[in-house]
Amino acid sequence: MTERLCLVHYHEIGLKGKNRSTFENQLVTNLHRALAGFDVSNIARISGYIVVETADRLASEELAATIRRVPGVARVSLAYKCGLDEGEYCAAAVRALGEAGDFASFKVHARRSSTTYERHSLEMNRLVGSVLCEAFPDKKVDVHTPDVTVVVHVVQGSTFVYAASAPGVGGLPVGTAGKVVTLLSSGFDSPVATWMVGRRGAICVPVHFSGRPMTADTSEWLCQDIVDALAPSGVVGRLYVVPFGERQREISLAVPQSLRIIMYRRVMLQVSERIARLEGAKALVTGESLGQVASQTLENIAAVNEAVTMPVLRPLIGSDKQEIIARAHQIGTYDISCQTAPDCCTLFMPRRPETHARMEQVLEAWESFDHEAMVQGLVDAVEWRDFPQCPSYHAPKGPLWDHHRELAAADSVQR
Repeated sequence: MTERLCLVHYHEIGLKGKNRSTFENQLVTNLHRALAGFDVSNIARISGYIVVETADRLASEELAATIRRVPGVARVSLAYKCGLDEGEYCAAAVRALGEAGDFASFKVHARRSSTTYERHSLEMNRLVGSVLCEAFPDKKVDVHTPDVTVVVHVVQGSTFVYAASAPGVGGLPVGTAGKVVTLLSSGFDSPVATWMVGRRGAICVPVHFSGRPMTADTSEWLCQDIVDALAPSGVVGRLYVVPFGERQREISLAVPQSLRIIMYRRVMLQVSERIARLEGAKALVTGESLGQVASQTLENIAAVNEAVTMPVLRPLIGSDKQEIIARAHQIGTYDISCQTAPDCCTLFMPRRPETHARMEQVLEAWESFDHEAMVQGLVDAVEWRDFPQCPSYHAPKGPLWDHHRELAAADSVQR
């Protein structure tokens, strides 16, 4: 009996050698989470694929579209699963080609992953091709550049037949590359940076610096909307919010106007590093792009980096704004980021920010206020919300903020 299912293809996972099953199992786990809203009856590994079957045996395009947003998925095909009966899989090929929309040419690509099936792939090509030529006499066969390719693949005692196939986001399954803390605003850049690192298998824990109490909490709600928009990818486990407005005012009164932004960024990175250590994360992630604004010159990036010892990843460093916006459209955060909201980035901005900071001046300004007490106070005041869409995320256990104070003492000695 023929059923329609989703055949999930992956590329990079297939190169993992002895660790391949670990990546495949993680992808299966992530698919279960992403498809919780669908009536899925089975998600299983077969040779080179993952199959997703529904209770009604009629997988939909909506199901396939959701699967395509899960990191680690290279492509999704709406396929027919048949037995080894020739008439059955030839009929499925006719149905699959009939669903391909407008086309002028086609070809058949048949193969078998098991040599126990008596027909050779060339024989299968000729058999299915002849049936399709009879069913579609006005279409031509083009083996080099066809409009549509009908795939007939014998795998583990079943035949999978499909023509409808669309690319996924690729990358690696979330949960296979450790944990990172990302600095998240409601703008375009940082959500894209968060998604890009998550697409490489990292569990992302965003930290949002709110302008509260000097501004409204609008940006905080937009950040929650952004995390919800990223839910199908399952990259975010927890969102931290740091009320930063009052501390920005203190910094603005203590340091030269031109160095305010650098001081803000240094404090933000130190707070994020402290949270990262509490979370067991191994790196920080920002949405900076080289030269995009005053704080993102090489000199200023170096001045900010000096404040932390943890690696700082900048996946957008070589991207321009149009590329970033195009990616925001793709991942579903563009419309949210278009909404304006006052946050810490709009508070106490200098008229003429320094673009080529000198380290000695930065360190002098850094010592002009009690930054250690400020960082500790900000971490003490942090708030958070958990998101169940990331099955690989595990919250820190034990007396979290007591441990934070131990880290603070260790950081003070180290620096």
